[in-house]
Amino acid sequence: MAQELLHHLRKFIKISAEDFLDVIPYFSGRSLQKKDFLLTEGQICKSNYFVIKGCLRMYFVNEKGVEQTTQFAIENWWISDYMAFQYQAATSFFIQAVEKTEVLIIDRIVQDKLLDRFPIMEKYFRLTFQHAFAASQMRMKYLYDFSKEELYRHFSTNYPSFIQRIPQYLLASYLGFTPEYLSELRAKIRS
Repeated sequence: MAQELLHHLRKFIKISAEDFLDVIPYFSGRSLQKKDFLLTEGQICKSNYFVIKGCLRMYFVNEKGVEQTTQFAIENWWISDYMAFQYQAATSFFIQAVEKTEVLIIDRIVQDKLLDRFPIMEKYFRLTFQHAFAASQMRMKYLYDFSKEELYRHFSTNYPSFIQRIPQYLLASYLGFTPEYLSELRAKIRS
């Protein structure tokens, strides 16, 4: 599992194999089965998760009792409730495995120790968070700029493998659609 993280680190920073051997003990690994939870609403968010293999989703339950997916994380993506992680507070979200998933986990206190000992890791996390934040900003722009059909077409064009991988009801939740509307939209596009 460590090689995937090393490869990802090297996309953002220069880190020697020797330093990486000192970095990796700060992480622990965990395997999840489909529908297992890493985090549930009300739990203190103590960790940040790096997906080695599989897919996770973050969601909340709205006032109508409907699950609203806000984020997915596939291989080489990080996921956490970053506000709750930062303040070691209770989360308003759930993080659940969409499929069998392998993750590396770093707890907040351990991450602080890692960053103190290896300042280059501070740069790594800054760059990955900037990248993720930029993607989040673009998603918000698309939600406001695009019609529902344009949003689906954009997503399916830019992430075709994701469309095949994610169950339709979860994709609908992420795009802000009902599953029924997504089915109608897909049928319309196919015809």
